[in-house]
Amino acid sequence: MSVVLEVRGLGVRFGGIRAVDGVSFDAESNAITTIIGPNGAGKSTLFNLISGMIRPSSGKVMLRGVDLTGRPPYLMQRAGMGRSFQITNLFFELTVFENLRLAAQRLETTGRFLLPVRRSERALARVHELVERFALAPKAGELAGALSHGEQRRLEIAVALATEPSILLLDEPTQGMSHSDTADTAALIRDLARDVTILLIEHDIGVVMDISNHIVVMHQGRKLAEGAPAVVRADPAVKSAYFGHA
Repeated sequence: MSVVLEVRGLGVRFGGIRAVDGVSFDAESNAITTIIGPNGAGKSTLFNLISGMIRPSSGKVMLRGVDLTGRPPYLMQRAGMGRSFQITNLFFELTVFENLRLAAQRLETTGRFLLPVRRSERALARVHELVERFALAPKAGELAGALSHGEQRRLEIAVALATEPSILLLDEPTQGMSHSDTADTAALIRDLARDVTILLIEHDIGVVMDISNHIVVMHQGRKLAEGAPAVVRADPAVKSAYFGHA
């Protein structure tokens, strides 16, 4: 498989604190690479560095061989990066369809931005594709704020995919979900990897071990270990730092 994302020596300081310290790893095409670690390990900060929310103090972020280090989020998106957030980030006063339609507008050329919505053919086609794939068609006309928590999380993933990214960053997509919603979301993420490379932060270790191709373990801002699920599970340092026993 080809490498889509390369992270090399990535780090950031906040005053005298190294929140992320020299982290390196690759995310391969159409694979699920999952970042795990205890609370405070630096996982979300690492995502913020990769996606352009925070400018790194050191290191590089390469997407398909292009150095994007320190570029703002809108340029990261333009380069092919989509992202969901740990806290649901939707327009709750707009419908499901309208949330997706706004995100998909990015697919239209600049010259078509001011045309009536009904003439944004590519964007509308993408919205119809997503509401079907994410089982949101019956909810398309409902306000996003009226959806269940599981449906909102599913919609947020769909919104992040609306621009047809080459890599999708998902920050704890199953957080707060019921057991059945978690299982459904895990199956959805596994299915999505057929079409897009996925970089995932996930707290449910059962989900992590079930769907991941590659796992990066963080501890106190640094990479502690990485490898296939079986390799990571057997690592003594991971057992001590993350699973709580030697």
